Amino acid sequence: MSRIEEKLKILADAAKYDVSCSSSGGKRKNKGGIGDASASGICHTYTEDGRCVSLLKILLTNHCIYDCAFCVSRKSNDVKRAAFTVEEVVDLTMNFYRRNYIEGLFLSSGIFKNADFTMERLLRIVKKLRTEERYNGYIHLKTIPGASEELIREAGLYADRMSINLELPTEAGLKMVAPEKDHESVRKPLAFVNEQMQSYKKESKLIRHVPSFVPAGQSTQMVIGATPESDFEIMNVADEYYKNYKLKRVYYSGYIPINNEHQALPQIGSAPPLIRENRLYQTDWLLRFYDFKLDEILHPGHKNLELDIDPKLDWALRNPHFFPVDINKADYKMIIRIPGIGRQSAMKIVNARKFGKLREYQIRKMGIAFNRARYFMVCADTPFTLGNMAMDHVKKRILENGNSTYKRKLPTGQLTLF
Repeated sequence: MSRIEEKLKILADAAKYDVSCSSSGGKRKNKGGIGDASASGICHTYTEDGRCVSLLKILLTNHCIYDCAFCVSRKSNDVKRAAFTVEEVVDLTMNFYRRNYIEGLFLSSGIFKNADFTMERLLRIVKKLRTEERYNGYIHLKTIPGASEELIREAGLYADRMSINLELPTEAGLKMVAPEKDHESVRKPLAFVNEQMQSYKKESKLIRHVPSFVPAGQSTQMVIGATPESDFEIMNVADEYYKNYKLKRVYYSGYIPINNEHQALPQIGSAPPLIRENRLYQTDWLLRFYDFKLDEILHPGHKNLELDIDPKLDWALRNPHFFPVDINKADYKMIIRIPGIGRQSAMKIVNARKFGKLREYQIRKMGIAFNRARYFMVCADTPFTLGNMAMDHVKKRILENGNSTYKRKLPTGQLTLF
């Protein structure tokens, strides 16, 4: 095995814990160079544990000056260390792309020496790819906490997306396992990049040719289950960051125990909270695309999500006064709140009812989860009933006889893809 192959094995494996590698929003066009992030976006692949990632996904180095207890690359951990040179990352990216192995680059790094030293090397890589190799494919670059604004600003001119990990949802949780870090070092670069993005957008309205600056936006990641935050605390932080920094995505990564050295962390052998992680993503979707407010789903009196049902069904069961919804009269925003009906199906319903009253057999053909939705809506031919079914009975019937998602007992581990 060559030294490059050995480095690739070490640094690609170390990068798998970072899940914030979505490529949605990339618009960089091919202007005579190599690669194109605008036509079909980025190719994705799945890791063995089912996570969707973008390749080439690597760390510049797994050396780090910090000793975060939850991180496999912490300085006290006894793991093989490696570091790419700037030229090696550029050559790997171009060679992998030419062989059609990848459609983009996800580049992160441990912090060695200091933040500026690391950020400067990340900048050199993306700048060399864009200006010397004329590479127009997708690039997701990690921002290094504490790096100077000058380096971050220049990097933003070459990257499609930038992200910086919040690590733990709360400052108190972060201090438990990473006392050298704080949330302010994350907030500051997020705010700076957001300000620059808004500034470039304003300039584009006045000046014809303005460089693109982080066109695919920013994202962040939180480790879930390492510290005892409630779902309400986690989503409250996510909601705040979406509003204040206009993030494209917040990623929730279930903590996987890697050692038994820190008593405050879950120990090796305990399963990562993958079902909980899924429920957080569903809640995130409701906040971003279904016009829900956080206090409708989680609040101080209801701090944690139900694991056996999804958060929209949970909300519906706790708010029977909103139902049943007449799908022939209700507006779009109310229809998408019906459990089992998504945005596309709701739009089909709104468009179809222009041509006449909708009946049950028509609704069934629109791709909704009818066995769930039937308890919360009224069609033109729905039989008249006296009174409503108790919501605890509705939940029981859905779990026992409803959609296949609820028929089986929820698994405690990640589902296999094969």
